[in-house]
Amino acid sequence: MPRSVNSVASKARRKKIMKAARGYWGARSKVYTVAKNTVEKAMQHAYKGRKLKKRDFRSLWIQRINAAVRMHGMSYSVFIGKLRAKNILINRKVLAHLAAHHADTFAQIVKAVQ
Repeated sequence: MPRSVNSVASKARRKKIMKAARGYWGARSKVYTVAKNTVEKAMQHAYKGRKLKKRDFRSLWIQRINAAVRMHGMSYSVFIGKLRAKNILINRKVLAHLAAHHADTFAQIVKAVQ
């Protein structure tokens, strides 16, 4: 019985890797074995980056809230503590948006907390 090799699927697999490696420098975009390693490493970085993005945005929101709250003579930790004590359930993303774009609304929230 002749050996069956699915060249269509093999070529598609290689083509997928080479397409993902398009734009890489030198052999990374030309040689399949090098491209495969590079694309695999890039996928690892992309996965890690998706997790880090959440951390980075939360950090940014906290910085924005802290800066806005300090204009009203309060620290971030005190503000969040008083929010929890008053049972005001607004997440950091919304608070940061209000602090950056709707200062008057944010000021009312700070006043309600004090």
